[in-house]
Amino acid sequence: MYQVVPGGADGTTLGGAAPMKKKMDREGRQLMMASMLGMVLVIAAVVAWCYYTSSLRKADILKTGLLDLNKDGFVIHNQAGDIVFQMAFRSGTLDLDSCSKEAEIVSCDRSEAGKLNFFIQTVRPKDTVMCYRVRWEELESERPVEHAMAYNGSHWYGGAETSAQHWPISISGRQAPKPFITSDIYANRDDFGGILERYWLSSNATAIKINDSVPFHLGWDDGEKTMRFQARYQDSPYKPDPGQPPYAELSYRVCVGHDVTSIHKYMVRRYFNKPNKVPSEVVFRHPIWSTWAMYKTEIDEEKLLTYAANIRKYGFNCSHLELDDRYTTGYGEFDFDPVKFPNASSMFQKLKADGFLVSLWTHPFVNYDSANFGVGMEKGLFVREPAGQLPALVSWWNGVGAVLDFTNPDARDWYSSHLRALKSKYGGVVSFKFDAGETSYLPQQFSTLLPLRDPSTYTRRYTEMAIPFYERAELRVGYQSQNISCFFRIIDRDSVWGYELGLKSIIPTVLTISILGYQFILPDMIGGNVYPNRTHGGQQLPDRELYIRWLELSAFMPAMRFSIPPWEYDAEVIHIAQSFAALHETLVAPRVLELASEVLNTGDPIIRPLWWIATDDEAAYKIDSQFLIGDDLMVAPVLEPGKQERDIYLPAGRWRSYKGEYFDKGPMHLTDYHVDLDEIAYFVWIQESGK
Repeated sequence: MYQVVPGGADGTTLGGAAPMKKKMDREGRQLMMASMLGMVLVIAAVVAWCYYTSSLRKADILKTGLLDLNKDGFVIHNQAGDIVFQMAFRSGTLDLDSCSKEAEIVSCDRSEAGKLNFFIQTVRPKDTVMCYRVRWEELESERPVEHAMAYNGSHWYGGAETSAQHWPISISGRQAPKPFITSDIYANRDDFGGILERYWLSSNATAIKINDSVPFHLGWDDGEKTMRFQARYQDSPYKPDPGQPPYAELSYRVCVGHDVTSIHKYMVRRYFNKPNKVPSEVVFRHPIWSTWAMYKTEIDEEKLLTYAANIRKYGFNCSHLELDDRYTTGYGEFDFDPVKFPNASSMFQKLKADGFLVSLWTHPFVNYDSANFGVGMEKGLFVREPAGQLPALVSWWNGVGAVLDFTNPDARDWYSSHLRALKSKYGGVVSFKFDAGETSYLPQQFSTLLPLRDPSTYTRRYTEMAIPFYERAELRVGYQSQNISCFFRIIDRDSVWGYELGLKSIIPTVLTISILGYQFILPDMIGGNVYPNRTHGGQQLPDRELYIRWLELSAFMPAMRFSIPPWEYDAEVIHIAQSFAALHETLVAPRVLELASEVLNTGDPIIRPLWWIATDDEAAYKIDSQFLIGDDLMVAPVLEPGKQERDIYLPAGRWRSYKGEYFDKGPMHLTDYHVDLDEIAYFVWIQESGK
């Protein structure tokens, strides 16, 4: 039988189907919402993972070796994890999203200002050295590149000869980057000197070498304790390669080592030229005698012969006589003035018979009133105006004239042929004192036969003229010229005590150019040049005490040079001069000659800072009035007026003083160590304590 279920007009006769549908709709919506939430969580997790892995990838890009790169610069750590080098990007910031890493190279192609080429490459040349090649090239012609190197609490050395030389480098004020080119710092005392290299070294065992291709400008900021390295072509004497866009490129190498001495040795062996010969042994042993400070331009035949006779009369040896300015009729001439030197040939014969050889002063200028000015015009021997038609007239300390273009083989041949002719005609002429050669004597706008991207290349070309005469030749300029195997003279000194071209500046200057790779160093004339208004006490001679202390210091340099002779003073000064010339010959010269032969292979300094043998000694990094000859002879001259004592610092080791005292509890300070006026303090390192 069938059961009849009561129903009604509202459709409830389907036995509850409508309530069931509502329940199912509600559960579906909940399931869908749960599914959507799950999808959101999955997507969020994927995004988070992608961001996380991207961050890990970016962190890997920002590290290479012991270098950490960020958008504003980079820092370098040593093996112990300490920051030893800091460089800030001052002309722009990197877009790190444009960076990638492949092997040991991090490269980026954008900054916040636009496109660029940037990379840092890690190089491991040896176990104890880590190097980084850095290059930032702008791709817009008007945009310079500037990086700022922080002192980072360390002491820095190198760069250039300066008028007020300090060791370590000491700067003051703020200097906008200016061309890093060779200049005459006697005439322009705020410029960089005639001997310079793009190389700096720090007590943190780091070194930086700016590449030759960079249009390099150097500035500084004492407040920020930074050196500003800039590359630019605008408002600059640097020129891009012909046909190439003037895109500024700043590229350099930074190397980190175990200690300052070892990293410097690595840099010298890797990046510096080295001499291939040692100059004449006699120049190391016996003094040079110059006519300049004594006679200036008033030199003549009679004075030269008298000067030579007095050298013998007072019992001195002589490497050679140096006949300085104004022996010719004009600047640009090579013949002897017949009025001042009426018997030049017989004069040289007599000098040679008496044991005197002579070097002659020379320079790259031909004054407009010289007979050779027309010759140079006709042959095209001079640096020219930018249009290339007329010689570019320049002003120098002896007038106005043209300057020889040593990129031109014809000019080189013409100049060297005249020098060879002088040697041939006068048998007593053995070499030349090559004066000037600084880039600062080129006109602001000029052209040469071979274009000079870097104007200091002119200095390099000039130094090459000394190669045939290397044994006794002398230069006062150097740029990439370490392989020119002759003596390099520090710029003229005033007859004063202080750091600005005075007695105190000699050691810092010699140490600086030694670090730059120039080891055959000739200090200036004993007592200075006695220029008017630049002489202590305003006298006609250097102050007597100053002269004696200068003489004592010079005796411990690679070579000595007199001009003001000791017999202009008194018997005591003559005796002191004789004693120290003999000490130089017997004690100093043998050591220097031994070290000079080593320079050909190593490039290591002959005159060394105290930190050379005391790399972990903070005090040694700041000593600017003492120096080493090799590793075992330490010299501490008196450099203050009215003093017969000085403080002396002895690095660790056993030392024997020139008085016979032994000191073996170093490092130590000797306070008010007594040094008589006729003495210089020096100490010999004793290898074994039992000896």
